[in-house]
Amino acid sequence: MAQILLGKEVTASLNEEIKEKVNKLKEHHVTPKLGIIRIGERQDDIAYERNAVKRCETLSVAYEKFLLPEDATEDIVIDTIQKVNQAEDIHGVLIFRPLPHHLDEEKILNTLAVEKDVDGITNLSMAGIFAGKEMGYAPCTASACIRILDHYGITCTGKKAVVVGRSLVVGKPVAMMLLKKNATVTICHTKTQNLEKEVQAADIVIAAAGSAGFIKKEHLRPGQVVIDVGINVDEEGNLCGDVAFDEAEPIVEAITPVPRGVGGVTTSILVEHVVNAALLKMEA
Repeated sequence: MAQILLGKEVTASLNEEIKEKVNKLKEHHVTPKLGIIRIGERQDDIAYERNAVKRCETLSVAYEKFLLPEDATEDIVIDTIQKVNQAEDIHGVLIFRPLPHHLDEEKILNTLAVEKDVDGITNLSMAGIFAGKEMGYAPCTASACIRILDHYGITCTGKKAVVVGRSLVVGKPVAMMLLKKNATVTICHTKTQNLEKEVQAADIVIAAAGSAGFIKKEHLRPGQVVIDVGINVDEEGNLCGDVAFDEAEPIVEAITPVPRGVGGVTTSILVEHVVNAALLKMEA
């Protein structure tokens, strides 16, 4: 049976680190603050917002919501982002994606100041990840994958890592972060030929294809560490990951569950990025 890599253990440790940083800021009369920009009423956005707000409250981080209607014009959205860019008391900004189809997403997201981009959505932040430079922050979910590996003492140096998924939210950035940790990285996706062979060869598997139960027992072998990033709903209406957990758990060495895995860590990473941004501003 596999070791279950529970997110709550990682989150508990991370939250203690965040509290220490918040106390340091408060000694200098600074309260870290998150700006939340949501356009429309997507239920998954609202659920993540609720969790982010709860985590902010738990860790004494302030927040301010900027809620716009689904049909908000591009000018209104950009004006809102410029407002948070200029707000001295807002240290980090979360913008929910995807944006409504009538908006130019790339133009709008890149309006955000890179120093306030705490979820790695701007081109400058992404360039920093690929170049290994400290510009902006990595996407929170990609960072959560790495934090889980670190917390459980899973070394990446010399290991073969396979990332299944090529999005800019998880797949590509986490591949670069694994490479920085001296793993040998292969990016696969739903169109990869011989996917089973590629995934079986991995020591570390990051499943981020966005498809329920996409990784099955025939993709896996003993000794592997599997980080399941997927958040899907099965036919019974239950949350499930990209990995068929019941098939994988008896085979692999360690695996994150869904739920209770990556998701909770992601929210704490978001808050940590806001606090780090506040520290950088204070120390500038």
